[in-house]
Amino acid sequence: MTPKAAENREAWRRLITACLPFADAATTELPLGRLLRLSLFQVSVGMIGVLLTGTLNRVLIVELQAPAILVASMVALPFLFAPLRALIGHRSDTHRSHLGWRRGPYIWFGTLFQFGGLAIMPFALLIGSGDTGSNWTGAVWVGHGAAMLAFLLTGAGVHMTQTAGLALANDLAPEAARPRVVALLYVMLLVGMLISALLIGAVLRDFTPVKLVGVIQGAAMVAVVLNLAALWKQEAQNLALTSPSKPRPAFAEAWGDFLSGGRPGRLLAAVGLGAAAFAMQDVLLEPYGGEILGMGVGATTALTALWAGGTLIGLALSAHRLNRGVDAHRLAAGGLLWGVVAFVLVIAAAPMGSTALFCLGAFGIGLGSGQFSVGTLTASMALAREGRSGIAVGAWGAVQASAVGLAILTGGALRDVVSHLAANGSLGPALSEPSVAYSVVYHLEIGLLFAALAAIGPLARYSPARPDPSAGASANRFGLADLPA
Repeated sequence: MTPKAAENREAWRRLITACLPFADAATTELPLGRLLRLSLFQVSVGMIGVLLTGTLNRVLIVELQAPAILVASMVALPFLFAPLRALIGHRSDTHRSHLGWRRGPYIWFGTLFQFGGLAIMPFALLIGSGDTGSNWTGAVWVGHGAAMLAFLLTGAGVHMTQTAGLALANDLAPEAARPRVVALLYVMLLVGMLISALLIGAVLRDFTPVKLVGVIQGAAMVAVVLNLAALWKQEAQNLALTSPSKPRPAFAEAWGDFLSGGRPGRLLAAVGLGAAAFAMQDVLLEPYGGEILGMGVGATTALTALWAGGTLIGLALSAHRLNRGVDAHRLAAGGLLWGVVAFVLVIAAAPMGSTALFCLGAFGIGLGSGQFSVGTLTASMALAREGRSGIAVGAWGAVQASAVGLAILTGGALRDVVSHLAANGSLGPALSEPSVAYSVVYHLEIGLLFAALAAIGPLARYSPARPDPSAGASANRFGLADLPA
């Protein structure tokens, strides 16, 4: 090959690599194909999330005429397992087995929990609906009990699979590539949600009980396939790490060691406050657009796309800035500030009657939450010591998921209480508008965002050294490869 041909070939190789998304996240230890396959467990988590909190929420209330309080209780059940994620992470860190695998068994058993919950769920829901006009009949209370068990099993499987999967990704990725890997995993979660929402919505457009059974049990099979494909030949056997004779520290001891120094505790406090601040509006944003701003069903549904678009851009900015040496705590704080601006826009949309401001605020909420989530998860992964990434990732997941569940419940309840008081005139004539109830929740979220800023601010002193500007343009370049989607 002539020198000119070799030069042209190398130029084309650099161009293709620069244009390939996630190229910089791949490393010699974790090639791009293997990394994308590993991220499939996030696709299954996104699919189940859409199924539980989106599709079934509507089907139960509208088509099956289930009481809203019962549906809310079922949807909230998976969050009950969230506090155990730290324990799951610790157990995967210290798993003892003759097979030499630590993370794999927990991903496998989490998959079995997901499959078991989804397998019995449709029949339990149909029996619990009490629809005597169909063949799905039985004692209603049995159906309700079985449905709650199904939601709990599915939630437990999701938390177990995601905790062990994130810990495995942290084990496999070199430290320098972890921020890009985190961004990729978040993008794949959104991809799973988007694709699942479109497919499930298309199949259930003409609802029948048989279609519901097919969709849920089809999701169970897809989850198994995706999780097994993600796990296949990812974790190397290490008999020394899983030796049955190896001492296993108690969870309380490992937890105390993880929290030592005060830094992890402050980070987890910021995670809880920030996650609650961004999640409290989850069940209120679309009703706010419809009730206060008069937006149609199609327009309010498009808010999900705006939020997802903002989140994707937030992930892109996060990956780029972390790659340039920006501290993860500062990145998370930037996401909180974006959230403050976004909620101000949402609040201002009502008195100004501006749909454009509201849509811009919804976009900003996604942008801020994306940056905050990637920043805090990256900071949590950096706290892992001596191969104990499971407890670090599990602690982040436990606090984040628990805060989200409590925030959603609190936001809905607070909106109903304030709305009732405003309608009765108990708050005075100045606070009698329907928008007051939503505004109270949004102002509370802004307060939580500032509290999270106060918690995470002192952690910025742990910032790593900035990259050397004299390293050359190649070390600091930014192209399409720096975008996580």
